[in-house]
Amino acid sequence: MSSDSRAQQQLWPAPTRGRNAVNAKVVIPGSKSVTNRALILAAQAEGKSLLRRPLISRDTELMAAGLQSMGIKIEMSKELWTITPSQLKGPAKIDVGNAGTVMRFLPPLSALASADISFDGDPRSYERPLGPVIAALEELGIEIEHGNRYSLPLIVKSKGSIPGGTLTIDASASSQFLSALLLIAPSTTNGITATHQGGPLPSMPHIEMTVEMLRDFGATVEVDSKTNTWSVKSGKLHGQDLVIEPDLSNASPFLSIAMVCGGSITIADWPKSTTQPGDQLREIFTRMGAKVEFVSEGLKISGGDSIHGIDIDLHDVGELTPSIAALAALADSPSHLRGIGHLRLHETDRLAALSHEINALGGNVIEEETSLHITPKSAFGKDLHGGIFHTYDDHRLATAGAVIGLVVPGVEVENVATTRKTLPDFPGLWQSLVL
Repeated sequence: MSSDSRAQQQLWPAPTRGRNAVNAKVVIPGSKSVTNRALILAAQAEGKSLLRRPLISRDTELMAAGLQSMGIKIEMSKELWTITPSQLKGPAKIDVGNAGTVMRFLPPLSALASADISFDGDPRSYERPLGPVIAALEELGIEIEHGNRYSLPLIVKSKGSIPGGTLTIDASASSQFLSALLLIAPSTTNGITATHQGGPLPSMPHIEMTVEMLRDFGATVEVDSKTNTWSVKSGKLHGQDLVIEPDLSNASPFLSIAMVCGGSITIADWPKSTTQPGDQLREIFTRMGAKVEFVSEGLKISGGDSIHGIDIDLHDVGELTPSIAALAALADSPSHLRGIGHLRLHETDRLAALSHEINALGGNVIEEETSLHITPKSAFGKDLHGGIFHTYDDHRLATAGAVIGLVVPGVEVENVATTRKTLPDFPGLWQSLVL
């Protein structure tokens, strides 16, 4: 089969509904961020942990497989994962895929194993930043073979313990650098005190999530926001029985359906209180013209007569950018999405990808180093045309293409299967709502 034929087979015709109101309830799978943090903490705890309604996707399966390869017992069913911790073993080879949480959270944990643990992943994983985590582990006395590249592939020369201590880290490229160290701090000899020094720290809600989950498992955590310092004491963690919240960031394209097509979408079981960045969609989409309200079944969003452009700093909630950019391309006024330079280091360079793909459909996106300016010519994509929407193996690019395709006929999303990174069956769920 030729490469052109393979490419054609990978194209998914995005369903077009137009301005035909929808009225539906959606059950969003569990949070990837919560599931993978819970797995890391459960692996260190005393006693079993139960994860109810975990996310079952490529990223979480890679995390679970990595833990299993080091001797952690994980019994899996659709609705319940049972984690039985044990002393981490080696040697082992771990595939991180292109999952940021896996490539950043597992190497620190693996230093507690009894022998060498090697890490490899997708080609893009070699390009994603990992250096600050490697350097911090080396500062804590952990030997790592990485050919002086400070990136994947690598081998952690595990010796069964981590001294811990005080260190400085630049987490401006990813909050996961800091979370990776805090999550294993209770299992170190002396705990870890980490101070961030560098550019603005992105995705603060994810760091707050890490702190809250550490405390839920019994860790002692002190936070000094004035000095950007986090201190986690050495101590025992205790197994937990957790219900995993729905992934609110994954809800963004589904909420967008109501804004684009009209009508309403209700996301089941939306938490009233959460550290997930996706919770900020309630305010953002209200500013963009939607009506957002809690109802008995969850969070209900109703579309208005138009989608309004927005000028907003998305530094703390960068993962929401692709869906917001897709809506901005269909809005009735310009948008300025700011503070998102760190998205260039995600699954792909999301700023370059979004500007190129929206412009290829006739849009007007100006890409700057840390922002996007999106100027639609007419509301609801009347000035846009169909075409291939490339995804660059990035799940959030694929869902952005699907949002635009709701009102722009002929949008074909390349490799929609990449959505399995965080959504088990995005195409099936999407079509059940819009067809």
